[in-house]
Amino acid sequence: MRPLRGAPGWLLGLVVTVVSACFFLAAVISIQGQRTRGGATPRTVTPRGELGAEEKATIDLFQKARGSVVYISTSDRVFDPWTRNVFSIPRGTGSGFIWDDAGHVVTNNHVVAGAADARVRLNDGRDLSATLVGVSPAHDLAVLRVKLPERIGAVAIGTSNDLRVGQKVFAIGNPFGLDWTLTTGIISALDRSLPAEDSRSLIEHLIQTDAAINPGNSGGPLLDSAGRLIGVNAAIFSPSGASAGVGFAIPVDTVNRVVPQLIAVGRYVRPTIGIDLDEGLNRLIAERLGLEGVVVLRIRPRSAAEQAGLRAVRITRDGGVIPGDTIVAVDGKPVRSVAEFYARLDDHQVGDVITFRVNRDGKTIDLSAKLQAGDD
Repeated sequence: MRPLRGAPGWLLGLVVTVVSACFFLAAVISIQGQRTRGGATPRTVTPRGELGAEEKATIDLFQKARGSVVYISTSDRVFDPWTRNVFSIPRGTGSGFIWDDAGHVVTNNHVVAGAADARVRLNDGRDLSATLVGVSPAHDLAVLRVKLPERIGAVAIGTSNDLRVGQKVFAIGNPFGLDWTLTTGIISALDRSLPAEDSRSLIEHLIQTDAAINPGNSGGPLLDSAGRLIGVNAAIFSPSGASAGVGFAIPVDTVNRVVPQLIAVGRYVRPTIGIDLDEGLNRLIAERLGLEGVVVLRIRPRSAAEQAGLRAVRITRDGGVIPGDTIVAVDGKPVRSVAEFYARLDDHQVGDVITFRVNRDGKTIDLSAKLQAGDD
């Protein structure tokens, strides 16, 4: 073929286009042939049919409950001495849930402790400024308040005194900052205890679950299969800081007793009988006297303990110790430490009459006292 000398530019472009199209079409045909011969065509999708009844129930539970679960972020204020400006820096994150129509949000105390500001993000992405209403370090609970743009359904409340090991549970929260995550599991144990942040008492009756509770889940709800709140996710037991199959939740019966007080007065009013105790001194005196229980160090004037006839330890002039009463049980439940004693009282309310067993001069006697208001 003779070269197209002197051919117009448009004709050369047309030839190049046609040749390129031919090469492309040949390549496509070749690839299709290879796919057909090699069996690499997409497979036909098999219809899955209806979801199982349990799957449908779980999906429905999550869809109904997620609207009441919130994402909480906290920040600190830092002063820059060079510029004299105050900056806000992120501090931490956690979860919480809507408690009532007034915009109260329940979470863990350790989620908001020490923070200068807190913000609450709703399920629809709206971000709201929150104010602190009250805290109870002894129960690791806190209440925030936000101005809700409209009514948002609060999480349904259940009970925790009738829970059974093996019962299915669901945890909703924001682990690792991943929003609105659902994990499932069972109640693996009941009536667990952990030291409270104030170190004076124990958080009693904790629910143990194998539902994954990771950092960021703290403060989120633990639900039963009916979608009712049965606990507030609080802690994990893990050397790595991630879920290892052992998580703990504060029981809803405790939450339902403490939260209304935090809303009303900003703090938890602890029931007491008006005695002074100290864990360190209690351990030393108990070991020295060969006793097990709570040694009454001092009785406050006009207290329930004074009216009940309790006797405190007396110190002689030469430094000797004259034993008083040692409380060994409250309402039939043994007491082996100061923290355990406070936890036993915390099962009751101010005004309740309790019976405590004491060891006095080697004899065991029972006394009764009416609980009075004390400090958290």
